Amino acid sequence: MSKATMKRSKFKTQRALGVELPGLGRPGALKNRQYGPGQHGQRRSKKSEYAIRLNEKQKVRFHYGLREEQLLRLIKRSKKEGGDNWAGYLIEQLECRLDNVVFRLGLVSSIPAAKQLISHGFVLVNGKKCDISSRILEPGDKVSLHDKAKKFTFIQASIKKPRLPLPHFLTLDQDPEILGTLVKSPLAGDVPFEFEIQYFIEFYGRVK
Repeated sequence: MSKATMKRSKFKTQRALGVELPGLGRPGALKNRQYGPGQHGQRRSKKSEYAIRLNEKQKVRFHYGLREEQLLRLIKRSKKEGGDNWAGYLIEQLECRLDNVVFRLGLVSSIPAAKQLISHGFVLVNGKKCDISSRILEPGDKVSLHDKAKKFTFIQASIKKPRLPLPHFLTLDQDPEILGTLVKSPLAGDVPFEFEIQYFIEFYGRVK
């Protein structure tokens, strides 16, 4: 994601897309202003067919914290490996990314926070340190935290009050240690925000 994009308010991004994206962190983006940012944000103009489909693509990009080239690369791979169900395959891959799993387990309040935690070596996969946020986990893989990280105030706060409910494809045990497990593969419907997958498919229909 470019520096210019990162500087945009997370709230403004969500208001522009008309949906709360849990991966960005703090909730409430649309609580008081359910319209786009800027002086013309309250104007209700009809979106073009292209804009509607672009909107769905942007939701995926911003929620999962991907650059455009990253998303495009994942789509090309998904079309080769997932066949006609490439979009469902893509969502499964995104939901199985280590940074997303750390977030969905409720260990941190956002995906950017998960990326940072992983990059600093505080996350273990099957008992071994992993600093690759994009690693795709498989059913049976276990995620835990370095002993030092378990004492971090922001992690303790997130565990007590997670951003999202624990999804069906994950389990989390806190006794005797914080240990999350990917128990089965996610489904396309497990995306934690309002998402029209058909529009997403149509937007990238010509990509090979």
